[in-house]
Amino acid sequence: MRALILADTHIPHRAKALPNRVIDEIKSIDIIIHAGDFTSYAFFDELKSLKNIYAVRGNMDDDKLYEVLPETAIFSIEGVKIALYHGIGAAWGIDQKVFEKFSKYEELNLIIFGHSHKPFKSEVNGVTLFNPGSPTDTIFAPQRSYGILEIVNGKIIKIEHVLL
Repeated sequence: MRALILADTHIPHRAKALPNRVIDEIKSIDIIIHAGDFTSYAFFDELKSLKNIYAVRGNMDDDKLYEVLPETAIFSIEGVKIALYHGIGAAWGIDQKVFEKFSKYEELNLIIFGHSHKPFKSEVNGVTLFNPGSPTDTIFAPQRSYGILEIVNGKIIKIEHVLL
């Protein structure tokens, strides 16, 4: 299973569309995981027409996205238990705040979040925390980015950033 991890796309407010490299990547993946801030329902609808999608709403998303997407989600992909959340508040220390939000859940393997627009990867108590950054914006990071996740036989074999 190969997943494209996105967050903070802000389409059409920060960009009119995803970069061509990301669009090409969609052809080679099985699912999309989006950690919020699509900003428009039309863009969410476009993505879900391309591939199956796991998604949560972000703080900048429009009202319709607030109606159809949850704040958080927990799901399994081939036995890997994943938590998904956008994040809120100051970007400083967001990884710890996100980890604490899911601290009561047992057996999580991966927590994916967004909000800061900064690529981030760390491991805390055996749980990988991953922020793909933003593929459309450099307001808080030196480069645009997204993530790729590969799961084989119930194990994460790759989770990495792709810099644009």
